[in-house]
Amino acid sequence: MSNKIQAIRGMNDLLPDQSAAWQYVERQLRSLVDRYDYREIRTPIVEQTALFARSIGEATDVVEKEMYTFDDRNGESLTLRPENTAAVVRAALEHGLLHNQTQRLWYMGPMFRYERPQKGRYRQFHQIGIEAYGMDGPDIDAEIILLSARLWRQLGMAEHVTLELNSLGSPAARANYRDALVAYFETHREVLDEDSLRRLTSNPLRILDSKNPAMADMLAGAPQLLEHLDDESREHFERLKATLDAAGVTYRINPRLVRGLDYYSRTVFEWTTTALGSQGTVCGGGRYDGLVEQLGGKPVPAIGFAIGLERLLLLLETLDLIPAEAQAGADAYLLAMGEQAELQALLLGERLRDALPDLQLQVHCGGGSFKSQIRRADRSGAHVALILGDDEIANGTLTLKPLRDNGEQQTLPLDDAIAWLGRQSGQA
Repeated sequence: MSNKIQAIRGMNDLLPDQSAAWQYVERQLRSLVDRYDYREIRTPIVEQTALFARSIGEATDVVEKEMYTFDDRNGESLTLRPENTAAVVRAALEHGLLHNQTQRLWYMGPMFRYERPQKGRYRQFHQIGIEAYGMDGPDIDAEIILLSARLWRQLGMAEHVTLELNSLGSPAARANYRDALVAYFETHREVLDEDSLRRLTSNPLRILDSKNPAMADMLAGAPQLLEHLDDESREHFERLKATLDAAGVTYRINPRLVRGLDYYSRTVFEWTTTALGSQGTVCGGGRYDGLVEQLGGKPVPAIGFAIGLERLLLLLETLDLIPAEAQAGADAYLLAMGEQAELQALLLGERLRDALPDLQLQVHCGGGSFKSQIRRADRSGAHVALILGDDEIANGTLTLKPLRDNGEQQTLPLDDAIAWLGRQSGQA
């Protein structure tokens, strides 16, 4: 017999016992973006490779090492999307969404990067992203950050995350800073590790993000980008901080925060946590005012962020913040005792779903003894077993047996049983 085919390493199945928690978080995210009137956009998971090479930057780790790239049958180079901002910009340009108008958009879906799988970091991972176009003031920066802060409060984890802020300034100011940074690193070349030496000529700002403890003292003495900001970017940053102060959002200025992709400018931010060890970033984003022009459009200011859902779920599980209802099974499990009851149970199940649209009901199928059906009901996670046998059919009643507490079994007229189930499931 041949070996069983298994999932690709770092690309994980989401099993039924896990999906309830995912659905809970997705519902929270969807309700939040609706409240801010952001509209969903869905893009293909495969794009032309040139899209990411031009937007992310050919010297970045993502393009150099991590993209899933292949030639299709026509010889065209295609890539599974490693992130979605570039794809959203491509779609917005292609369909005329950015011409003399503003847009508030959001997306959710899988991304792909070839990297070493570890807890909270996978080769197929899922992100929700927020993107806003056509607004150049710090007010939209503040709205984006306030939206993310509200999400943490909504999920009950606000006290476990910290907002870190920085400004990358204009491209011209960043170029001047880059020269100063390279000059500084050249005088400390003997301290730089192999990865940093490679980045010295291609992407020196990313050296600031190194987690190598042997370089910590040297990095602490490096020139700071905030000291090289142009006047316009400095004013933008000060106005953003003033707005966050007025809104009561606490933050920490992190002069080494640069983000990993080349298209960022001015405001950059991350929400971090200490609860997940080295995987500390929960949400990251910032401005990318030059990206639309870089991809062939007219200049359009833009800002956004992305949240990795696997890491967010891991944090919520670590903090025990997944509510019980997001982990529970059905509200009720309907047992059918006897041949006649099997048909009647299916019909009753449809009647209950008509009367109580939000009731999660599982109807037993496949026969079996009362004992085996009760075992199935218990394994389903249901709160109550509904028992339909010959006596119940003859008398127009339904027997209710609590499965999760010490309540007493009771037999009620069918209308009363429906009313009881409605009260239990909050549909009274």
